[in-house]
Amino acid sequence: MPRRVDHRERRELLADALMRLAATRGLEGVSLRHVAAEAGVSTGMVQHYFRTKDEMMTFAFGMVMDRVGERSRAAAEPASPRALVRGLLLEILPLDQTRRLENHVVLAFLAYAAVKPSIASELREVAARTRDFLAEQIRTGGAADPERAAAGLLALVDGLGLQLLSRQCEEDDAVAALDAQLALLFGAEPR
Repeated sequence: MPRRVDHRERRELLADALMRLAATRGLEGVSLRHVAAEAGVSTGMVQHYFRTKDEMMTFAFGMVMDRVGERSRAAAEPASPRALVRGLLLEILPLDQTRRLENHVVLAFLAYAAVKPSIASELREVAARTRDFLAEQIRTGGAADPERAAAGLLALVDGLGLQLLSRQCEEDDAVAALDAQLALLFGAEPR
């Protein structure tokens, strides 16, 4: 009897290989052949799952965003608006090896999308969903001007992420800066 192939698992295997390469090489110089070698599979297998590099990159970016969302939901118990916002933003910050790798991928994807507008639509959709989620939590938490507050929090986390990746900032300081901004939005955290 032939073995059943989990196509999602194969696509994730290839996307993980792409992410490892993106973190060390950036995306410009990465080809389907490089991804195949990194994953230990044939180039034909990569081409079976992804017709183009752009398609593979878009899948990998979406996979990173899905993983961030899953981790943030799991970490935000109890699920108060503040906890949900903090949980998501902490998962975006490069505070451990997994999140550093993901941040390298996101940065590489952003740089690539800046010169390849055809793939930038995925970024816009993810950014809009993230802003909408944050704004809804901020609105539920009673803070004023939730759309601008959400945009400001994302800008803060983007900046802190860059500082962490370039070692301009310590992890504790980045978390403290985020918590200070959350205190401004939601008030002092209950003890």
